[in-house]
Amino acid sequence: MSSVGQYAAFAVVILFIAVSPGPDMAVIINRALTGWVAGAAATVGVAVGIFVWVLAAVTGIAALLAASAQAFTVVKIAGALYLVYLGVRALLAARRLGGVPGAETPVRPGATLDNAVRGFLSNILNAKAAVLFVALIPQFVPTGGVGVADAIVFPLVAAVVVAAWYLTLTTTVAALHRKFADSNVWRRIDTVVGAALIAVGIGVLFGDPPRPSAD
Repeated sequence: MSSVGQYAAFAVVILFIAVSPGPDMAVIINRALTGWVAGAAATVGVAVGIFVWVLAAVTGIAALLAASAQAFTVVKIAGALYLVYLGVRALLAARRLGGVPGAETPVRPGATLDNAVRGFLSNILNAKAAVLFVALIPQFVPTGGVGVADAIVFPLVAAVVVAAWYLTLTTTVAALHRKFADSNVWRRIDTVVGAALIAVGIGVLFGDPPRPSAD
């Protein structure tokens, strides 16, 4: 079992990863611009995705994906197309706001689950996470190997840290959105975030991520 110090160091590294701009942040901001509940739901989805990735890395499942060029490519393409899809939806939503800049989207039945799924898919379809956590986890586990406690604690630490950061971001974005709800700047921000999602998706699709070894 890893020490408390190792868990704490892992938490700090996860925080640095979370605050770095990327697909998850773009999705969270996009959802938070429609309301705090939407952003919080997306945050839960992202946190669950992180939990799954870290659990997969601790148990060795992620290493299989990272080692499979075919599986890696499939997840990469699916993730990129999903981000582009979310970006297009965001741009269309910004246009529909029309004369109500900064308006908060009314909560509809099933919207919370939909936002949580968006956050989860944006994270779980990020194939580079497999490479990242496969490389990261061994730096914190004891030389004797991973125990049952590590398989539980590492994913929980990652999920809690990510959730705390994105809930803070969601609260800030949603509060500013309400405060300046009458300003056209928020419609422009909605548009920029939508364009950013599309750009990130294209970057994932045509970028040059770390190459997994061939099957």
